[in-house]
Amino acid sequence: MKTVFKTGNSNARSHSTEQFTVEFAAGEFLFREGDLGTEMYILQEGQIEVLKVLDGQETQLAVFEKGDFFGEMALLEDLPRTASARALTESRCIQINGSTFDQMLRNNPEIAVRMMRKLSRRLRETDDLLQTMHGVQDDRPLELVGSLPQVDARKTARQKLVHEDTGIEFHLSAGSESTIGRHDPVTGIHPDIDLSEVDTQRSTSRRHAKIYRRGAKYFLTEEIGTTNGTFVNGSKLETGVPFEFALGDELQFGLVRMRFGE
Repeated sequence: MKTVFKTGNSNARSHSTEQFTVEFAAGEFLFREGDLGTEMYILQEGQIEVLKVLDGQETQLAVFEKGDFFGEMALLEDLPRTASARALTESRCIQINGSTFDQMLRNNPEIAVRMMRKLSRRLRETDDLLQTMHGVQDDRPLELVGSLPQVDARKTARQKLVHEDTGIEFHLSAGSESTIGRHDPVTGIHPDIDLSEVDTQRSTSRRHAKIYRRGAKYFLTEEIGTTNGTFVNGSKLETGVPFEFALGDELQFGLVRMRFGE
């Protein structure tokens, strides 16, 4: 690990705080399972894999990319690391300790929202597991209870978003709602419309927006914590406020421009 630089910031209500940017070579461990967790990380460049020993074998649980965060649970709970983190490529991270954690949450609300979603998902999985243990019927196959969500062949509607630069089509969910964003390895959430393929600059948030169908009408809502904006025909949406749109309208998520059609 190489410490690149140290930055300081302050405000009128608190003393000066510091954070480090650190670099890791490909194959280098940031931390190992069982280590005391005293820092969390925000990935700026490169890829980091999360590993855990299962049945004596080292298993990859997730791969983090630019903008993802990890290591926060050990920091919050003051417990040993439950998994290891290793650099897949040369990587650069912001290292945050307990004294600067609150400042980070105030400066980056999207991370705070994603952290709450991650905790919420853990609670749902625990509840599912408890119900299964006590014989309560669950509508999912038993092997999926408490596991990471799987990419499945979801039913889709004929309505679609067409990427204007490449022509790639993304069909809406057959249900009344369709989530839009990029797969989030931090929370394990897969959006109905995953823009990772066309968002080469990663301008869309992991959970960016949602489309609602109400009868024959369609509404677009920007999610809480979204960065880089959501637009309909060039008009910026207000976070959390549904905006009606129609066939032929241009929808933009960050830098990704789409056309709504059938």
